[in-house]
Amino acid sequence: MAFTKHSGIFTPVELELLQRVFNQLCDERRLALKDGDQREQLACHVIEAFQDGFTAEAELWQSLSKRRAARA
Repeated sequence: MAFTKHSGIFTPVELELLQRVFNQLCDERRLALKDGDQREQLACHVIEAFQDGFTAEAELWQSLSKRRAARA
């Protein structure tokens, strides 16, 4: 999936991927809707990792997952 870092625009497919990974990470970290600050910070991390080149769903999740050490 190609992404131009400087475009500032996400395609619908990219947004769906980012949302899925964000939701998975929220579930893993047990972040409820009331945890707004933590969820916002996590969303920023997800987008930053995506922009840094983790564009496949599995690698994006693994780059931010607290379980990644167990998988290595």
